[in-house]
Amino acid sequence: MGTFYVTTPIYYVNAAPHLGHAYTTIAADVLARHHRQRAQDVFFLTGTDEHGEPVALAAEALGVTPKELADQNAERFTALAPRLDATNDFFIRTSDPRHVEAVQAVLARVKDNGYVYEGEYEGWYCPRCADFKSETEIADGNRCPIHEIELTREKETNWFFALSRFQEPLEQLYAEREDFVLPASRRNEALSFIRSGLRDVSLSRSTLTWGVPVPWDPEQVFYVWFDALLNYVTALQFAREGEDLTDHFWPASVHIIGKDILKFHTVYWPALLMAAGLPVPERVFVHGFLLGSDGRKMSKSLGNVLDPFEVMDRYGTDALRYYLLRDVAFGSDGSVSMEGVVSRFEGELANELGNLASRTIAMVLRYRDGAVPSCAVDPVISDAFASLPATVAERVDAVDLTGALDAIWELVRRLNRYVEETTPWVLAKDEARAGELDTALASLVAGVRTLSVLLHPWLPEATEKLRGALGTPSTGYTDAELVAGGVARVEKLAPLFPKTQ
Repeated sequence: MGTFYVTTPIYYVNAAPHLGHAYTTIAADVLARHHRQRAQDVFFLTGTDEHGEPVALAAEALGVTPKELADQNAERFTALAPRLDATNDFFIRTSDPRHVEAVQAVLARVKDNGYVYEGEYEGWYCPRCADFKSETEIADGNRCPIHEIELTREKETNWFFALSRFQEPLEQLYAEREDFVLPASRRNEALSFIRSGLRDVSLSRSTLTWGVPVPWDPEQVFYVWFDALLNYVTALQFAREGEDLTDHFWPASVHIIGKDILKFHTVYWPALLMAAGLPVPERVFVHGFLLGSDGRKMSKSLGNVLDPFEVMDRYGTDALRYYLLRDVAFGSDGSVSMEGVVSRFEGELANELGNLASRTIAMVLRYRDGAVPSCAVDPVISDAFASLPATVAERVDAVDLTGALDAIWELVRRLNRYVEETTPWVLAKDEARAGELDTALASLVAGVRTLSVLLHPWLPEATEKLRGALGTPSTGYTDAELVAGGVARVEKLAPLFPKTQ
């Protein structure tokens, strides 16, 4: 059967959830749902990153304690997953005492293994990133390239992680596993950073109190990134009451992250795992940024923000899930807008998929009283799409979620053309052509049934309704084969994507 472990990054609680959080969570959920369909034992993790300077500064600005801010915003993130129809198995909070204890144990092991020492650090620091920037990471005007704020000069006596000692092991990892980081452009970016020469990095902070205390030096707290990264391992120790799932699920199959945190996940993280004597993850997939309709980073002041909650309220959760993974190739930057949502919703979801499903079921009800003809699928359909389930699985395995959706949509459009080519309403008027009508109806039902399975990870609500009308509740991947006989009768189907006012 095999296992599949997928994670989102844990989200900072210094602000409320936004489109970027929804995007990453939806992508991880599509992976989780698809691999469950293939009868794999899946674990899907998400959560919140609650320590460090970004949270402390945001709390100070609001006049609350970091813990109060963390509790307040963690609730919002906890509520986001079910709103997105995400099926995460656990939600981790890094303020959880069980996580704190586990972090201390792992990092004490890293120290015992000889990769931690005390020293003094001075460098340019971005409090929003919680990151010390190297000279190659500083934008014009001594600014952070991500947050575009001026960097501050920090000097501290800290505990250090000997990252430089992992220069060769990391280069070897990248040489042996070309798909360790995807897409290729992000792999090249990470490898370039490694080859530029790794420097040791601060493992702790002496000027902060909001963090995981260093067990051998309680006056300091661990640098938030080392605390946060370890969530992927620590969660498995206590996510299921009375069980430690580490041996079963680690190493992770896929970490889904945004490109702004690439360095930490593709350089620091595998090095830290090696230092702790743990296996590195199988793959890190780095997605791009969703930009405003003007091609610029989303900003409320610019008025180019796409509000995920507005999309879900107006068009449903499936519409948001579909749009985000259809309109922008997963892994690339791309502009999104409400106009784009409307275009995909009306043009593809309602007019192409929704209309196909409604017409198919309505014709079987009208011409065969709901009984699906028991005859073979037309070879023009079955031959063209015999390899579709394998193609979709292959693309999902490569985390090409947009490519997989594109392949499925070819069947949607081919079936719509097939309706126009066979004209069942004409065939129904001629008794001598009853066999042709049977073949057309059986082929359409078989195709729609296949779609109801393959599209399940992207459109869980709509495909559940569709499978209900087909009397085929299973989402198992073996049911994605385009063959006749999978549906005996159909029931009336309400519009899958009703038009909004």
